Amino acid sequence: MAVAFLAGLLSFLSPCVLPVVPSYLSYVTGMSGVAEMQARRHLALLHAALFVAGFSLIFLLVGMTATAFGRVLNYYQVWIARIGGVLIIVLGLWMTGVFRSALLSRELRFQLGDKPLGMLGSILAGIVFGAGWTPCIGPILASIIVYISASPEADLSKGVPLMLAYSAGLAVPFLAAAFAVERFLLWSQRFRRYVGAVEKIAGVLLILFGVLLASGTFTLMASWLQGLTPGFLKSRL
Repeated sequence: MAVAFLAGLLSFLSPCVLPVVPSYLSYVTGMSGVAEMQARRHLALLHAALFVAGFSLIFLLVGMTATAFGRVLNYYQVWIARIGGVLIIVLGLWMTGVFRSALLSRELRFQLGDKPLGMLGSILAGIVFGAGWTPCIGPILASIIVYISASPEADLSKGVPLMLAYSAGLAVPFLAAAFAVERFLLWSQRFRRYVGAVEKIAGVLLILFGVLLASGTFTLMASWLQGLTPGFLKSRL
């Protein structure tokens, strides 16, 4: 779950998401400027939370679908892990810039011209964001989906928490940005120079994850780490 949370955080810091967060905040809250967002901070935070709930719902449904897929193809989970691992390696190489592909760079977004009024509109905007494809979120999210599908213990108790952790990694900084929008804008302007490096780091992590998954080492490592988990913590998970 910690890795899934980190994956969500890397998605937020990616070149496809971080630069457009101020635009998303303005769109979701219906507020035109920083001063208005600060003056109506709690209302901005409420709309941001509803937006987060919308895309979390989509990611949760994706996790449940991946779990069902893994259970149906339980006999082929070894091959799902191997093929999925190779696919993740390819996506990682693409993110690090080793090669470029017009197909992988293509974006599919569901655009909303005018946000519907009220809280329902914020939830709908989150659903549209979660259902839309961006090259930065896609590879990272795909790695979690492959892991859930290839897991020998594919069930809702495994898939749902991982997707919730990923959603939290994407949601927490978004909520923080809505609560302290002026500080976020100043920080994001300074951090923007490192966005490309974050994408490459995410690509390297995907390559390592793909190698571990394709070789079957990830399952062994997870079992070893589980043995180090204190008993009282296991009973709570």
